[in-house]
Amino acid sequence: MGNNNELLEALNILEKEKNISKETLLEAIENSLVTACKNHFGKSENVKVSIDPETCEYHVFQEKTVVEKVEDPVEQISLVNAKMIDSKYEEGDIVNVEVQSKEFGRIATQNAKNVILQKIREEERKVLFDQYYSMEKDVVTGVVQRYIGRNVSINLGKVDAILTENEQVRGEVFQPTERIKVYILEVKSTSKGPKVLVSRTHPELVKRLFESEVTEVKEGIVEIKAIAREAGSRTKIAVWSNDPDVDPVGACVGMNGARVNAIVGELRGEKIDIITWNENPAMMIENALSPAKVISVIADAEEKSAKVVVPDYQLSLAIGKEGQNARLAARLTGFKIDIKSETQARESGDFFDYENEYEDDEYYDEEYAEDGEYAEDGEYEEDGEYAQEDAYTEDGGYAQDGEYAEEDAAAEDDYEQ
Repeated sequence: MGNNNELLEALNILEKEKNISKETLLEAIENSLVTACKNHFGKSENVKVSIDPETCEYHVFQEKTVVEKVEDPVEQISLVNAKMIDSKYEEGDIVNVEVQSKEFGRIATQNAKNVILQKIREEERKVLFDQYYSMEKDVVTGVVQRYIGRNVSINLGKVDAILTENEQVRGEVFQPTERIKVYILEVKSTSKGPKVLVSRTHPELVKRLFESEVTEVKEGIVEIKAIAREAGSRTKIAVWSNDPDVDPVGACVGMNGARVNAIVGELRGEKIDIITWNENPAMMIENALSPAKVISVIADAEEKSAKVVVPDYQLSLAIGKEGQNARLAARLTGFKIDIKSETQARESGDFFDYENEYEDDEYYDEEYAEDGEYAEDGEYEEDGEYAQEDAYTEDGGYAQDGEYAEEDAAAEDDYEQ
């Protein structure tokens, strides 16, 4: 079919620029020529294509059997014609006859061209897909393009991602060209290229933001053990340090709250409670209910349920607005949490069980004092709303309640009268 300089040049350029190997293209072109033969002659079983990878010169042959009388011109050749090609041919031999028709040449060229274009598109899609697939479950910065119905199209560089209504935080409205951080939920391969689904509500978004803001988390010194999120409103995150010299809460809060505030800003004011993770479920539940103070926790690890008593004035804080604080604490710890105020607990007669319980519960007396980390827990500073409720704590109102745990039975009787 002659020498194909243009083809050779095209393939070399593609190999350099698009990173598509010449072999895959030549193979595709070979297949396209076989297909062209099938369309042209109705059969392709007896077609052989040879392409010289150096020159891109290609030849198409049909294998024909030598017969006395030709019944199928595609697969057979008469002895007379075979002898004209080479006198040594006898009946029953196989002759390779090159396909020379001009018309077929044109079809072949057109096909080769289409195949190359098709291949380029496929490869580009594959490269893109691989690139974004490797970012699945990660956080990226995107640029808001426009609203498509209730979904938002967000450009991530080489592809546009879709932020569906379900994955949007209620009340968040975006302006075109605004830069936002999104969590890549899933990357699917489609005929139009990769389809990327992103989220603003996923709890992992908060986790990844902490990884990018807090060096200790990125390096694995501080671990995020659990996270519970009500997107747009509040997240509770339980952290733990593998290094006794690193305070996990402090690391996440940062100097003057700088680190946590950067994340709060990115989440447009969503509140973040950072608490210390503890493998003792009772301690963990107490921490999880922060910033509310707790008098006692009885946790049943098998039932995965806990009874909590809080000072009367802390009840609404412990439960939280519309039950949010308790709900997030339950989700964070995996325990069903029943919260009562001191007065309610007394009235229902539960309270004395607690008393006796925590005489022997080593965790109560001594550790309470150390557990004063709450103050540093960084919550109050960010959430102005607590400041008022915590006024009590400042006047030491709570100290009186707290002492009560350590007082002896006599004092308790007193306390009752």
